[in-house]
Amino acid sequence: MSQKWYQMTTADLLQSQQIHPSKGLSSEEAEKRLAEHGLNELSEGTKISPIALFFNQFKDFMVLVLMGATLISGLLGEYLDAITIIAIIIMNGILGFIQEFRAERSLRALKELSAPNAKVIRDGKLEQIPARSMVVGDVVLLESGDRIPADVRFIEANSLYVEESALTGESVPVDKHTDALRADEVPLGDQRNLGFMGTMVTRGTAKGVVVRTGMDTEMGKIADLIQNTESMETPLQHRLEQLGKLLIIVALALTVVVVVAGIIHGQEPYGMFLAGVSLAVAAIPEGLPAIVTIALALGVQRMIQRKAIVRKLPSVETLGCATVICSDKTGTLTQNKMTVTHLWLGGEVLEVTGEGYEPEGEILSRGSRTDSRKNLMLQRLLQVSVLCNNAVLFEAPVEVKRKKQAQAEPDIVWNIKGDPTEGALVVLAAKAGLTNQSVAGTFTRIGEFPFDSDRKRMSVLVEHQGSRMVLTKGAPDVLLQQCSYILWDDKIIPLTSTMKQKVLSANEGMAKNALRVLGFAYRELKPADKCSTEEEAETGLIYIGLTGMIDPPRREVREAISKCRKAGIKTVMITGDHQVTAEAIAKQLGILPQNGLALNGQQLSQLNDDELDERVDDVYVYARVSPEHKLRIVKSLQRKGHVVAMTGDGVNDAPAIKAADIGIAMGISGTDVSKEASALVLSDDNFATIVAAIEEGRGIYENIRKFIRYLLASNVGEIMTMFLAMMAGLPLPLVPIQILWVNLVTDGLPAMALGIDPAEKDLMQQKPRGARENIFARRLGWKIISRGILIGLCTLAAFWIVLQLGARDDAATLVHAQTVAFATLVMAQLIHVFDCRSSRSIFHRNPLQNGYLVLAVVSSLLLMLAVLYVEQLQPIFKTVPLGWMDWIIVIVFAAIPTFLMGIGSVLSRPAKRTPSRYGGARPAAQ
Repeated sequence: MSQKWYQMTTADLLQSQQIHPSKGLSSEEAEKRLAEHGLNELSEGTKISPIALFFNQFKDFMVLVLMGATLISGLLGEYLDAITIIAIIIMNGILGFIQEFRAERSLRALKELSAPNAKVIRDGKLEQIPARSMVVGDVVLLESGDRIPADVRFIEANSLYVEESALTGESVPVDKHTDALRADEVPLGDQRNLGFMGTMVTRGTAKGVVVRTGMDTEMGKIADLIQNTESMETPLQHRLEQLGKLLIIVALALTVVVVVAGIIHGQEPYGMFLAGVSLAVAAIPEGLPAIVTIALALGVQRMIQRKAIVRKLPSVETLGCATVICSDKTGTLTQNKMTVTHLWLGGEVLEVTGEGYEPEGEILSRGSRTDSRKNLMLQRLLQVSVLCNNAVLFEAPVEVKRKKQAQAEPDIVWNIKGDPTEGALVVLAAKAGLTNQSVAGTFTRIGEFPFDSDRKRMSVLVEHQGSRMVLTKGAPDVLLQQCSYILWDDKIIPLTSTMKQKVLSANEGMAKNALRVLGFAYRELKPADKCSTEEEAETGLIYIGLTGMIDPPRREVREAISKCRKAGIKTVMITGDHQVTAEAIAKQLGILPQNGLALNGQQLSQLNDDELDERVDDVYVYARVSPEHKLRIVKSLQRKGHVVAMTGDGVNDAPAIKAADIGIAMGISGTDVSKEASALVLSDDNFATIVAAIEEGRGIYENIRKFIRYLLASNVGEIMTMFLAMMAGLPLPLVPIQILWVNLVTDGLPAMALGIDPAEKDLMQQKPRGARENIFARRLGWKIISRGILIGLCTLAAFWIVLQLGARDDAATLVHAQTVAFATLVMAQLIHVFDCRSSRSIFHRNPLQNGYLVLAVVSSLLLMLAVLYVEQLQPIFKTVPLGWMDWIIVIVFAAIPTFLMGIGSVLSRPAKRTPSRYGGARPAAQ
């Protein structure tokens, strides 16, 4: 039965484990427990061998379709086609293998968060052992800089702070204690007497008893969630599978119909079989997976330029149909750098500019810069900030590559060593020109009373110009009790009850704005004053003022969220931080609307899945949540029909990232675990990059629809040409080798050029497409069939006219008519490719805008002309040279389908637009 270790007293804990805190376990007992419970490490689950993983890539339905096409091409003697298809199959298999093999590394990355060694007490002696050998009951010693090797219940804690953001999302280190907690259900972030595997001690020392190891730890639970969470099939994979099934059924059906119809009308069975098989090859666009891969790969290159790194190709287009972005707060929407933004001195609120750890910014009073040398209150507050502090601000050179230079150049990044809260104060002082170096000559620290979770304050004793001073910072309300005076208008006056109320009101006002508030005080000592104890030092202090700090939102995020709203995408904040802080940040960023709801982890735990499903669309902020909660939220949104993008940077985000339709990890601040579980990594940790990625995803999907529209309409045109001719009892309008050549000439380069077509201007003003939207939705199926039928009719009309002009039974006339039909079919398709660039008509966009498409069409024309006018190729392709009258027939009939459809689109009423649920506009149903 799982014990609630946080409810146990220290005495009960030691008794339950049958240990003494100074003796620990005996070596024999430790070995016994190790044999019983196993090593303190994370399981990687069932491993799949690389060979099996590779061959699994060839079980996909579309791959089986391609193999069938390979067999057919081989039977026709088209060995080049067969080799090409095999190469495509192998290439796709290798890509899939690499992606899945990398995904399996996510659990190995979790292992790296475990401490390699640990200091434990065994047999009454301090020993350093491998962390994997630790067992439940071990007494472990921890100090600043140590990574906690297992889940530990603290029995001693001295000014202990632990950084848990990777696990809980808490933006600042958590102070720990040893007291038992009475509550029955305590959120992970509030279990202050426990330390968790993989988290880091940032301050203080501790002694603890190991209560959970390996897969039983909180980190182990996350590992188990990752193992047992199935990755979602992307919409693109689902739609291509649907398309593959449809194409194989259509191809086989039409092959049978054409062959039977031809034989009934007197054609040779063998010739009709070859023609039918050629049509089957044409109906299955074997280049489609390759073109999809190329389109995705080119899109990936564009996304890399926009700071988004794609780990799984098919997931690129998933962003295009995302309806909800679930974003972690710390490090994703915010900078994960505590920053002082406001000061309160003498009843006045001062604003501090600048963000992050860069010592650049100003302290403003009513919009004007304040000089600390002329303001005693500000001067004293800054002195306390820099002297009553153990954090260090330093410059770290980072190697960055410049675009126009091959070699790397050093770039300077400011960073903090120590507690983030103290780091924010060091940066504040540095903005006013006050640093450890600048005060070293005038102030000398001679004593320190460290921060204590009971006292909630820290003091230092300094020597200054021959006299001594006490400098103190801490919780504003607690610090007030130690003060007798206050610095007001640069004068020291008694701290009356009225003055105390002003301080408390200012503290409350800052806290309501989600600021972390600290109070500052000092005292100048007389020669006779003794300061050997905290009580002697921290009495009769002079209150200076308050600082308010926050992990600030990224500047560009608000605009990015606004763009998401216009695109019909809802943004949801999911964080382990406190609800007040989360709501304040959400309001600043425009995430939380006026009537939007916020839930905390405790409220979420009280809801069953059905109740959560009822409320999930109205909730915009989730605070104080656990990894299991994040997973529940993602799955609830998916049950409601949403396509969910989940962003995050911590270990605690990994299960939800993996479960989401597309997981997005932070590249700079993100853990290896979150990156390995993700499909997309933001190299600049910028939420705004997601908007760029969404735009690319939508553009890529629309381009895929464009070349599907083009390929299938062209193939329908070929099929209809043959089908209608057979049904009408006409001779074959195309011979098998011509069908294959048309397929080769028109399907390759133009289709690939459509894959990199620039997006239409209003792409990000449309609502996300539905997750279950068919590939042929939004009239695409009608466009394919109608254009295909027109192309087939016009090709057959050109063929019939030439037959009528000559002797129908004359073999030369038949070859001439077949050549005209061949040229008409190719030209009709090459004209149609420009029509496919727009969802409206060929007249809506500049046909020369896509230079690659123009070049591809010209190349295809040259290939077509080669088989018409190169004498050596004419016998192979059964063609004859065409005269100018033939070309008039070809061009007129080839242009008719696109011209008629273009005129119809222009005359039709433009689509109305209706607002979507989360903003933006969406086209009305057509």
